Amino acid sequence: MSTNEPGGRLRGKVALVTGGGSGIGAAVATRFGAEGASVVVGDISEEGARRIADEITARGGHAVGRRVDVTLPGDLDRMVAEAKRRFGPVNVLVTCAGVLEFGSVVETDLEKWNRVIGINLTGTFLAARAAIPAMKEAGGGAIVTFSSSTGAHDAAPGTAAYVASKGGVTMLTKCLALDHAKEGIRANAIAPGPTLTPMLRSVMTGPELKAFGEAMPIGRLAEPEELASAALFLVSEDASYVTGAVFAVDGGQTAKVGMTLEDLGTVSRHSG
Repeated sequence: MSTNEPGGRLRGKVALVTGGGSGIGAAVATRFGAEGASVVVGDISEEGARRIADEITARGGHAVGRRVDVTLPGDLDRMVAEAKRRFGPVNVLVTCAGVLEFGSVVETDLEKWNRVIGINLTGTFLAARAAIPAMKEAGGGAIVTFSSSTGAHDAAPGTAAYVASKGGVTMLTKCLALDHAKEGIRANAIAPGPTLTPMLRSVMTGPELKAFGEAMPIGRLAEPEELASAALFLVSEDASYVTGAVFAVDGGQTAKVGMTLEDLGTVSRHSG
């Protein structure tokens, strides 16, 4: 999938990316590095984080990878401190760390519930709490969180914890935008539709992925690089008047109701 050619739109910026070792986070970190940002790549997999950071530096960029568990405040505080020590004032935070568990409320035990909420929602809260003081010192910045089309706009059966966590991320982001606008900090959420990531591949077969993509109005699943392009826009000066927004990047998924006349085939339409 082609993306816009890199053009140095983040030159001189320092960016933190959680969940940056794979999937959308890796695409975001890679794109930001290509656009001139110095990137701290954080991921629960130290190997994954270091691999992406090494790829950025091999292309002439500046990056470091470290193990970051977003449920641990100390890990996030150290991530921010390392960014400041190595690269300077922190300008950008993108929170991509996330997990998926299936089950209705009665099918979801407390351990699974706490894991999903802890990583997806509390992890976003802790990352923002660690980064915002550094952004204030820098004179402002931009935060992009990753919600989901399932959670930001609608729900799906059998995903109670996931939907609750992503709905929480959406509203938390709006609060961040309101609380810190006067400090020059913008905050926006991206709500991706189904995207070809390791997480989605781990729960669906090849034929299921194909059918899922064909069910989207645009006719396919998203590529992680397309989400990275959206994140780039939101942290760039092109989005200088955008804050508190939920940016749907979902191939038209949430523009369509669950069942339409077209889905039913030939339907007689009567006027008046």
